[in-house]
Amino acid sequence: MDFMKADNLRVFESLCHFFRPCFIQPPLERGKPMPGNTSLFIAQEFSGSGLSPAEMFLPVSKCCDFKGREKQTVVSDLDGTLLRSSSSFPYFMLLAFEAGSPLRALLLLLMCPIVGLLYYFISEAAGIQLMIFIALAGLKAEDVTTVGRAVLPKFYLEDLHPISYKVFVSCGKRYIVTANPRIMVEPFLKEYLAVDHVLGTELQVIKGYCTGLVTEAGVLVGFRKLKAVKEFFKEKKPDLGLGDRPTDYPFMSICKEAYVVPYQKNIGALPREEYLKPLIFHDGRLAIRPTPLVSLGIFLWFPIGLALAVTRNLVGLCLPYWLALPVGSFLGVRIRVRGIPPPVQITDEKTSTLYVCSHRTLLDPVFLTVALRRPVTAVTYSISCVTEAVSPIKTVRLTRNRIKDGEIMKKLLSQGDLAVCPEGTTCREPYLLRFSPLFAEITDNIIPVAMNVTVNMFHGTTARGLKSLDPIFFLMNPFPRYDIVFLERLPREMTCSGGKSSVEVANHVQQLLADALGFQCTNLKRRDKYMMLAGNEGIVPEARNLLNVMTT
Repeated sequence: MDFMKADNLRVFESLCHFFRPCFIQPPLERGKPMPGNTSLFIAQEFSGSGLSPAEMFLPVSKCCDFKGREKQTVVSDLDGTLLRSSSSFPYFMLLAFEAGSPLRALLLLLMCPIVGLLYYFISEAAGIQLMIFIALAGLKAEDVTTVGRAVLPKFYLEDLHPISYKVFVSCGKRYIVTANPRIMVEPFLKEYLAVDHVLGTELQVIKGYCTGLVTEAGVLVGFRKLKAVKEFFKEKKPDLGLGDRPTDYPFMSICKEAYVVPYQKNIGALPREEYLKPLIFHDGRLAIRPTPLVSLGIFLWFPIGLALAVTRNLVGLCLPYWLALPVGSFLGVRIRVRGIPPPVQITDEKTSTLYVCSHRTLLDPVFLTVALRRPVTAVTYSISCVTEAVSPIKTVRLTRNRIKDGEIMKKLLSQGDLAVCPEGTTCREPYLLRFSPLFAEITDNIIPVAMNVTVNMFHGTTARGLKSLDPIFFLMNPFPRYDIVFLERLPREMTCSGGKSSVEVANHVQQLLADALGFQCTNLKRRDKYMMLAGNEGIVPEARNLLNVMTT
């Protein structure tokens, strides 16, 4: 029995160590004890004013003077202040799903009621600590940072509060103090909001792996934020403070000027054109913000969507084109075709058509084939063996050797129509990457095809995950949609035979497709995308085994 008591004692000590940073507060200054809780601190701080803390701070909507703040310093909270939502659960869910696994994300969802109970009724810090432990324990710190750089920015940008954001970016020096882990939010804040420094919760990391615990400084909530701000700024006071809840009032009270961001249920999102930096690349499978209810819907849909994806794929593989279109529509796949597809012609090298497409998913050539109702060969720079095996159309890999690829494409054109995506990789946002001019040197018989997709649950592309699952995830969406626009055949004067260079032809086609889709042209390349999202150039070595092929 003694050994059982010893085991119970060790478990109790472990739990005390886990929650110690949430309840036991360090002193603010040497020789000066910190109040036992934030409410007591607030009561002492504002006791002589005759006003409540909420009345001491004006709402952020009253801050109308955005000019002349270029030399000022702003310190702001994140959730509920710069972001419209005050809950960080969706972002921990994204971390659990993208950096961890669906099972880890499911565990976080199941623990959501306990997290809420801790957060709202016991201790805000304890609730955040539990989310950190479930979502991050055992993950590589590098993976957490990568997800913070490649996945979270899209959701953070869509959640920006339009009023507090304008106040924040009007200041020249910007600082964030947040209860979220620093390595989770820092990539987005520095890249897209030009934040100078992030004061966030520091995680314990051992040999590159997160333990799920935080350092002795604890979760930055309440007066811990005040302590962090004072330690960073020393004797200097920030010019402007922004917060949204009582636990932000302590650090706001030392700012020269402070505003509170009240909760507004129906406030709109910040327009894309007002972003400091445009969002062009992002990664991750989830296409919607995973709140608790949305996350529950995703997990309930998952087995249904998987069965539906297999069925939809079999329809494309087994049925003729004229029948696949209505059956696919019955199964929820929407295809909208505009323009007039060219009629069937006698095939030879001079009359075969080269379809130059914008690139949204690996299924672009498949849906082009369905729209044309006749087979079209597709060339691609990288495709997994699994995708190649189940593809309903012929696919041919290019080598990234300009001479060899030109010969391959000429040979394929002599056998029939050919589809190519000159961007070399997909882009989810309304931008077109730089077009490779190789296609313009192959033939003058070119038809631009503008393609776009709409998904409502999962993205059918990835830079970090298994590319072999891209078609499955796209077809798992309840109502995936493809928009296909056939443009006019290029006139001879706009081809290489008409005196244009291949680069001029490529740029012209890129602009035609951008105008048709309402997109914007860029000079970014495949390498730029993969360096940002995956930290590599996106090139797969030629000598590789099957496992390596499936994980590129």
